[in-house]
This record gives sequence, structure tokens and C-alpha cells, in this order.
Amino acid sequence: MSKPVRFGIVGSGMMGREHIRNLNLLPDARLTALADPVASSLEHALTEATNPATVKTYDTAQALAASGEVDAVIVASPNFTHRDVLEPLFAAGLHILCEKPLCTTLEDARWAADQAERHKGVFWTGMEYRFMPPVAAFVAGVHQGDVGRLVSLSIREHRFPFLVKVGDWNRFSRNTGGTMVEKCCHFFDLMRLIIQDEPVRVYCSGAMDVNHLDERYGGETPDIIDNSFTTVDFAGGQRAFLDLNMFADGAHNQEEITAVGDKARLDVLIPDGDLVFSPRVGFLNPKQVTRTHVPVDPAALEAGSHHGATFYQLEAFLAAVTEGGPVLVNADDGLRAVAIGVAAETSAREKRVVTMAELGF
Repeated sequence: MSKPVRFGIVGSGMMGREHIRNLNLLPDARLTALADPVASSLEHALTEATNPATVKTYDTAQALAASGEVDAVIVASPNFTHRDVLEPLFAAGLHILCEKPLCTTLEDARWAADQAERHKGVFWTGMEYRFMPPVAAFVAGVHQGDVGRLVSLSIREHRFPFLVKVGDWNRFSRNTGGTMVEKCCHFFDLMRLIIQDEPVRVYCSGAMDVNHLDERYGGETPDIIDNSFTTVDFAGGQRAFLDLNMFADGAHNQEEITAVGDKARLDVLIPDGDLVFSPRVGFLNPKQVTRTHVPVDPAALEAGSHHGATFYQLEAFLAAVTEGGPVLVNADDGLRAVAIGVAAETSAREKRVVTMAELGF
């Protein structure tokens, strides 16, 4: 493919604008088109573009796909639109990066994975957390045996509530797939990546206890989980745990991930960007903890809210498009992350363990 690659983006909200800022940093990428049905969102997004006068705008993904203006498309539209958006992009044979979650239902996610398997272009599921440099270093450390035989993995995200979106679509599980799909598919993806195995059962205890309780939309009250504990058992015997809290605005490190093996413990802290290595030295022996900072390109940090990950993921996606580089997060990864999220949502709602076999996995 000739360079630069012409990019279109479907969805010009917060994540679409973050992609624009990061495309600006890639010399082999050029933003040529945006699609969004909300004119004010398009206007706002264009202010992020390096050359806004050269960017064509459309009100639908179909129009963008038919325009001939793009080689690759980033899908950053609301979760519940992904299937409708993907259909014309697949039909046009374009390279696609689809933001998480792949889709909001298992039926649609399976459809997308099936389409992607037969698709001639690159298909990539957007999973930013994999590409945060400190998290990538953490994963590499676990895989190279720094903790010995991995036994347990825990992830804690204590953060702010869901932000306001156009039309308040993210206040209802029917639009998002539920918090455990919308937000937590990132972490379920990390569990599979780190453990390198598949889950067999999920138990989630969660509820909406603080956020959005006094909000009403067309007479409806939001129904999204704002805190939960989720345990995931893997086929090889490892266990993973997710502690989510979305009314912990003051937390210093929004994400903390811990791997414990038979030889050591390894932590990564975001946004500190530090790895903390704690080997087993025996009870009462002097501690031998080491702390290492993992740097991130300042321009990549400035261009987004995902600790530089959007830049590094786009760089890898671009290499897959132009050089035949590996697709690091495929549609099956996206499908399986949604499936664990669906299992967690079901478990929280029905207050029971859900096996992945129930869902066909």
C-alpha cells in the first residue's frame, strides 16, 4: 500500500478525537474522513485535525465506506452501533480497527468475528490497555518468568464515573452491553493475554450503589453497575480477580495489576508507570523490592488519556496494514473479552456462578 495510509474515523466523540490527535503523530497516516450523525460533534472533532480543510465529513458509515477517500477506518462510535457500522466497512474491504467492546451482545460479536475471519483486510479490536508501555513491560515480565509459575492475577481499577455522552447512551446496559462488557472487557482481555489460557467459570458480585441514582432519562433510571468484584477461573488452574469501583475519583493510581507466582510478586501501577518486583525471600528476611519506572513518549502521553496506549496501538495497526505486521488483537480476542463480560453481567444479575460452556466457549 502506498503511504501515507488514508484514515477515516466513524464516531467523533472523545475517543474519536483521541485517535485524531494520535494520527497526527504518525507520519505515515493521514486523516481524510470523519463520519458522525451529530454535526456539532464533527465540527468539534475537526479542530483536532492537522489539516481540517482536507478532511471530508459524512453523516453515516455507509457514506464514508462508499466515498473512496479511505484505506483504513477506526470505529469509535457508540457500542450499540458497532454491528451496523461494521457491515459497510466489511463490504468495502477496508482495513478496520474497531474500538472495544467489539459488540454489545454475543450474537453480534460472533457475527463480527465470523466476518473478520473471512475479511481480506486487517481487522483489529481496539484494546488500549495492552499497549500502555508499563503494562506491556509487566506482561513481558510475567511471560519471561519473573514471578516463576503464575498462580494468581489481580486487577484493581478505582476511578471516576462514566462520563456524559451524546444522548446519554452510556447510562443503559442495553446500549453498552453493561459495565462488565463496556468497561471491563479491557481487563478480561488482559487476563487472557497474561495467563495465556481460557476461562472456564466466572463469578461476579456487583451493583449500582452510588452513581446515577438520581438521574432520569425519559422517565428511566440508569441500570449500570458502578462497583463489583469478579473472580475468573482458568482452565489451567490459575485464578484472576477484578476489583472495579467507579466512584473512587480520588484514587492516586487508577489501575493496579498484580501477578503472584511461586517465586515472586510483580505489580504495575498506572499512572505512576512503575513496576514493583518483590521476590520471595522468606519470612522475616530483609526485603529485596525493586521499583522501575517505564517511560512513555511525552507526545503520546499528551495526545490521549490512555497512558500513551492509543499511539502505540495505532503504530502497530499501521504496521499491520502497510508491512504485513502481526495483528496483535484480533476479532476472536474481542469476542472472548465480550463473552467474559456477558458472563460477569449474568452472574451479577442472577447471583450465581456462570460457566463459559453455558455461553458456548
